[in-house]
Amino acid sequence: MNEKQNGGLEDMEYLNLPDRLFFHWCQQKYRLNRGVYNTIDHWFYEYGIVHILHRRINLLAFLDFASTSEQEAGKTKFIKFGNGGLRQKLQEFIAN
Repeated sequence: MNEKQNGGLEDMEYLNLPDRLFFHWCQQKYRLNRGVYNTIDHWFYEYGIVHILHRRINLLAFLDFASTSEQEAGKTKFIKFGNGGLRQKLQEFIAN
């Protein structure tokens, strides 16, 4: 999907998709499962990012931050964090 010509990040069409379609877009791009997506979204909400567009922007920035070279090369089926790794990675992301 394309960004509107004169718009900013918040105007990107995929950020405004209904939740299910946005998740499917993320799933195709980042290879994450619904549980991980929901956990990340909920974590950002609890952190205080209530506005959905801001949460989605942060979610995408986090997924870029957390993507591994193996995942980007398509060598793993889904993005993986391990036991407790997702929360740790989210805290690391926020600290940076």
